[in-house]
Amino acid sequence: MARVTVEDCIEKIPNRFALVGIASQRAKAINCGSPIVVERDNDKNAVVALREIASAKIDIDQLYEDLVASLQTRNKVDLIEEENLHAENQDNLPEELDLDNSSISLFNDDLDLSNAAFDDNITDEEQDK
Repeated sequence: MARVTVEDCIEKIPNRFALVGIASQRAKAINCGSPIVVERDNDKNAVVALREIASAKIDIDQLYEDLVASLQTRNKVDLIEEENLHAENQDNLPEELDLDNSSISLFNDDLDLSNAAFDDNITDEEQDK
């Protein structure tokens, strides 16, 4: 294979990690029956994918988009529905809760801690004394 093929691909896709992902995506597509745009020459699908990338006869941006789509676990429709659900819940919030009620106090204003002593290092033996 293909030191020459990989070096030719690096000129098209400089990041080796991206090259591996895109080439594997193309090899999977070839395995599923996608037409090959270069001659096979008894090469495996991975080598054919690299040769196609090196020859620039395929759309690398489309392969990248296909790779990203195959790795996503949530699609855009789910995200839009979740945003709409969140917006609907926000619309109903003021009706369910009266947040302007000033009589509710989260803190007890009568609490006097000036004479209280706090020691976090008290052991059970010291408490018995």
